[in-house]
Amino acid sequence: MYKVLKIEGRAKRARMETVHGTIETPAFMNVGTVAAIKGAVSSVDLEGLKTQVELCNTYHLHVRPGDEIVKKMGGVRKFMSWKGPVLTDSGGFQVFSLAGLRKIKEEGVTFRSHIDGHKIFMGPEQSMQIQSNLASTIAMAFDECPNALADRRYVEDSVARTTRWLERCKAEMARLNDLPDTLNRDQMLFGINQGAIFADIRIEHAKRIRELDLPGYAVGGLAVGESHEQMYHILDETVPYLPQDKPVYLMGVGTPENILEGVYRGVDFFDCVYPSRNGRHGHVYTNHGHLNLFNAKYQLDERPIDETCGCPACRNHSRAYIRHLLKANEMLGMRLCVMHNLWYYNNMMEEIRDALDEGRFESYRKMRLAGWHEKQ
Repeated sequence: MYKVLKIEGRAKRARMETVHGTIETPAFMNVGTVAAIKGAVSSVDLEGLKTQVELCNTYHLHVRPGDEIVKKMGGVRKFMSWKGPVLTDSGGFQVFSLAGLRKIKEEGVTFRSHIDGHKIFMGPEQSMQIQSNLASTIAMAFDECPNALADRRYVEDSVARTTRWLERCKAEMARLNDLPDTLNRDQMLFGINQGAIFADIRIEHAKRIRELDLPGYAVGGLAVGESHEQMYHILDETVPYLPQDKPVYLMGVGTPENILEGVYRGVDFFDCVYPSRNGRHGHVYTNHGHLNLFNAKYQLDERPIDETCGCPACRNHSRAYIRHLLKANEMLGMRLCVMHNLWYYNNMMEEIRDALDEGRFESYRKMRLAGWHEKQ
């Protein structure tokens, strides 16, 4: 069940009840692609970093260790000792990212494993079956993510196929949720809106897929080559045509500023690898922009990464010490940076929710944007 609690402009403050727990939105989903956060951060750590939802990837878990193995281990939540909700990406983005290794047909996609090159076939039914084995809380529909700058004719054909695939996903999930040996018979399906940067195609697709009355909807195919301004324009045009009484998920986005602008435009869910990827390279987020801890100016800096932060890294360690760890290639340095960034994102979402609860989101948004643009 999804309930909108407050609205300010287009921004929504909502609560979503799932079989695996309550999600307060807007929410950021920490990306644990192969049932792990890159950077030596465990599920137990995530509980202390204000994480609500973890995202795992269907394709990657299908390839390794295998979704059948995960099912035998009790599903992905039990496998990685995570108590909260999990969303699984359908594998559709790999259809985009493995473009040189794929062949798309109406039935589905044949492509080669990025690990050993063996052929894999995945279509709507296979994606739903794998996600059912993983027993995630929310399963994403299998789709094609065309390049944001693809030509119009290709995008039209791709979106039409994605719609047909969504109908097949819905039918297959209904079948799977009726089987007695299905681990999570309350698994929910989110449909994905596509259309590159063509607003009219996006709008028509939103109108079509909302007729399927799914538990939630995502906007996919953004942050894959277009400008931030183009992304915001597509959100402005598209989100109003998705159901306002259902959660909206902006896939693969993004920077703190992207997230704030997404909330402003009515988005509930976000995910991105930036916090962990950037953290592993010594790039950390603060309320005054991001820092590169490899810089020599932090060699004798006794301050925490962010003096207002309550994460384990900032409570216990200096910039100078973390910089030393990074320069010495000690895994602890990477881990502390990733933990800080995940805390920063999740704490920001908490602040956004509080601002919406109190009717001051617009002033909060202006304050954060101004802080991030300050010169360090």
